[in-house]
Amino acid sequence: MLHHHGNTLHLTSLDPHSTEELARSFYQLPRTEHADGKYRLRRYSVIQFSDGKVIETEKHEFVQTEDINHFQGDVVRQFEPLLPTTLKSEGLREMCSLFVDENHLPNGQEIEIHQIRISAIYDETQVAPEGVHQDGFDHIALIGIDRHNIVGGEIMLYNDNHEAPFFRKVLENGEVAILDDSKLWHNAQPIRTIEHGEEGHMDVFVLTAKGAKNALHS
Repeated sequence: MLHHHGNTLHLTSLDPHSTEELARSFYQLPRTEHADGKYRLRRYSVIQFSDGKVIETEKHEFVQTEDINHFQGDVVRQFEPLLPTTLKSEGLREMCSLFVDENHLPNGQEIEIHQIRISAIYDETQVAPEGVHQDGFDHIALIGIDRHNIVGGEIMLYNDNHEAPFFRKVLENGEVAILDDSKLWHNAQPIRTIEHGEEGHMDVFVLTAKGAKNALHS
């Protein structure tokens, strides 16, 4: 594990079996009617992580305020939930456990889970259409699950939204970046296909949580 940049960033990785197990469910992601819905296929669930178990809640609406997301701010977005097989999988349990442990989050912590496939359908397909941004949470994890027939997609981290990034990295399969969203800004490079005419994609999970105390500082 890498502890980096004043404890605002941790890098770690999932067990390869977990990564492989989670990768299969990305082939069943729906398109949406949202502004980015043709190339960002996604599911969204809110869970509680209690006694080491993933417990699904009934929350499926996602909204970010305009001051955080200028691209789709103040838009209530409905997404289909993660598949029951994904929610019950050991891979998802491991991913949530890692997130909770690294951030010292309490038992019963609520975690928002975004499962996203960015399909490389343009010459350059935007991974983060909102640009350099914060998500309005205390804790974020970006988890690379699969990259197929693409270049690009490096995550970039910034101390503020006016500087060059201090960190850039392609998240390879199973790699996890946990960051302090209140201190850092993030963005991602566009992706493009290597073999034109063949399908290309980047599969990621994004986990977010709010907490009274940001344990990365402790």
